[in-house]
Amino acid sequence: MLRAGDALRFTPDEIEDFRKLGLDFDGARTEDDIDQALARWADTLNDERPDLLEKIAAAMAKARGIPLRARLTRIR
Repeated sequence: MLRAGDALRFTPDEIEDFRKLGLDFDGARTEDDIDQALARWADTLNDERPDLLEKIAAAMAKARGIPLRARLTRIR
């Protein structure tokens, strides 16, 4: 990733690596664009594979040493 002030640029290899993860940063030019792309990806992942999103969140929290909040479950 290359930065010039607030503008961001990705190399073609970086764009391809992100696409393999399901992230589309092709039109991203600012950090806000990246935030929006990540939010769309997380929303889609939450809809399709909430278990995988939970594992990703747990791994990220563990790497930073941050405890995750207890997950709420619905009882019927």
